[in-house]
Amino acid sequence: MDERTTMKVGFIGLGSMGQGMALNLRRAGYDLVVHDLDRSSAAPLEEAGAVWADSVADLAGSVDVVFTSLPGPVEMRQIGVGDGGLLGGLKPGATWFDLTTNSPTVVREVHQTCREHDVELFDAPVSGGPKGARSGKLAIYVGGDPDAFERVGPVLDAIGDQILYVGEIGAGNTAKLVHNCASMIIRSGIAEVFTMGVKAGVEPDALWNALRQGAIGRARTFDRVGDRYLQEAFDPPSFALALANKDLRLALELADQLEVPMRAARLVQEDFTEALDRGWGKRDSQTPLLLQNERAGVTIKLTAEEVQAVLDRG
Repeated sequence: MDERTTMKVGFIGLGSMGQGMALNLRRAGYDLVVHDLDRSSAAPLEEAGAVWADSVADLAGSVDVVFTSLPGPVEMRQIGVGDGGLLGGLKPGATWFDLTTNSPTVVREVHQTCREHDVELFDAPVSGGPKGARSGKLAIYVGGDPDAFERVGPVLDAIGDQILYVGEIGAGNTAKLVHNCASMIIRSGIAEVFTMGVKAGVEPDALWNALRQGAIGRARTFDRVGDRYLQEAFDPPSFALALANKDLRLALELADQLEVPMRAARLVQEDFTEALDRGWGKRDSQTPLLLQNERAGVTIKLTAEEVQAVLDRG
């Protein structure tokens, strides 16, 4: 028998992300119960055959699996363990997927309480925005018990096309926060160099096209670190640090001439200078990334086989 005909699913939080995901669960054939602070947000779900629950507690008592898509840690904790929350109504053996971008610490604390109630919690934040939530083109970063995930994880196929088990509870949100923080840093850096190029007289569309066709522009952002940084493989270099430092210096000289502030690039230059002072000039230009590893007190080193295994996943 198809589990979609026997599993009752609940969804709480029908905002710009939640509504699309809930609709996809319903379209996949799941028996769906929904709740939100604003009942009008449930109208498309009810039209699609979902059932409205008047409260979190009412929903919890009627489902086998529940999804929450909430603004943040405060709301997730309240919905989960507060008065009238999920844990007061979920049946032993029930599963809770929290899709909220959340604090890993809060998730782990709530997970401990869930274990006491025989409820399996997964942190499963999503990446793809409202458009991805509607289309089902979402990456879902999952943290939780691996054996339980093997049993119940397939339900996530209804709302995402990249279901990525990352590790134990809290790992999902750690991955999501790393991803989003990287995005914010990278976009800031792009704005910095774009203002320099445009102020130097290059039209934005021509500059954008030029950047897209370069080595970095053609590569997926994180692919470029696989063969060097992640393996601590800096010799022989593909682009020597001394040469990269020359290019960075020239870029900063241009920025000075144009009176364009380059705060991110100045920080990079500080690391380049320290790396050169250590005698790393003939090593690869990614070598200064080791300085951050030292500051953080971590060792990051994959084998070539481990790197290839990740790339082979697509």
